Amino acid sequence: MQIVIVDDNIVNLKLMEGLVKRTGDYHPRIFQDSAAGLDWCLANIPDLVIVDYMMPPPDGIEFIRRFRELPVNADIPVLMITADHERETRFQALETGANDFLNKPIDNAEFRARLKNMLALRRSQRSLQDRAAWLAEKVGDATREILDREQEMVMRLSRAAEFRDPETGAHIQRMSLYSRLIAEQMGLSAAERDLVFKAAPMHDVGKIAIPDNILLKPGRLDDEELAIMRTHARKGFEILQGSKSALLDVAAVIALSHHEKWDGSGYPEGLAGNAIPLHGRIVAVADVFDALTTERPYKKAWEIETALAFLSENAGVHFDPNCIAAFLARIADVLDIRETYQDAAPQNAHL
Repeated sequence: MQIVIVDDNIVNLKLMEGLVKRTGDYHPRIFQDSAAGLDWCLANIPDLVIVDYMMPPPDGIEFIRRFRELPVNADIPVLMITADHERETRFQALETGANDFLNKPIDNAEFRARLKNMLALRRSQRSLQDRAAWLAEKVGDATREILDREQEMVMRLSRAAEFRDPETGAHIQRMSLYSRLIAEQMGLSAAERDLVFKAAPMHDVGKIAIPDNILLKPGRLDDEELAIMRTHARKGFEILQGSKSALLDVAAVIALSHHEKWDGSGYPEGLAGNAIPLHGRIVAVADVFDALTTERPYKKAWEIETALAFLSENAGVHFDPNCIAAFLARIADVLDIRETYQDAAPQNAHL
């Protein structure tokens, strides 16, 4: 255990050092210069600080005050050495953060008794801290296991949607990665970026509820079929809503809102501008870009330049301009993702 003794009187310093060593297998750090002792205590974590009151600046009161300013030092025991008549000093020291006192001249038996009490207190603190750390680790392990299972469920739901709508898994990977790039460029926190990345694959889970003759039609849909097809956004929301999971909650919002348009002409609710949830605005850009640049039975893949021009022209119309700016700022990363996650063969899907 790290025991620090600070006293400008070398005789007292050596006396206390010897008493500490005789109390147990301890090797205290001694400082005759209070400023040097304080610097060490602020840079390290002692287990006990023994400090004299009457010293050149900083004196014992100032030493304790500055020591306690660091939150990590809030509970570390501090023993102050004072003269018996210095009652006001003791009150001030208690208010500043001293735990106990020793009178001058130092009584050997009293010193060793108080030292043992202080170190027992510190051992109890460290034991509680170790147990708290152990419990936090166990809770973290359990939480990660739950999140892993949650993510597995997400991917299985996404795959179920893929089985009905033969979009490739590569599309899901690409648009999820594009979504994370946009979120990162827009300054979202790491937790938010991770949420949008993990939730994006479920954007079209509502297609599970669309009849095969419409979902699998190898050509463009007529107006009636298109109206039925567009119900997949709300159906996806209905499948995912009401969960206590933050991930599924975000996924439900994305499913409902990723076909909304900035100018209010989208579906299913006709939301406009910032009324469209941010996660839905992000996924809209990623999903449309990938759909445009992917070959389908009813259309050829667009050239990258043409697709990017479409996004730029529709910033402020179809898309959130900030999401488009973020996407274009990361275009080199977008192209790397597109190159890495290629479709196995041309696929069919309807926006």
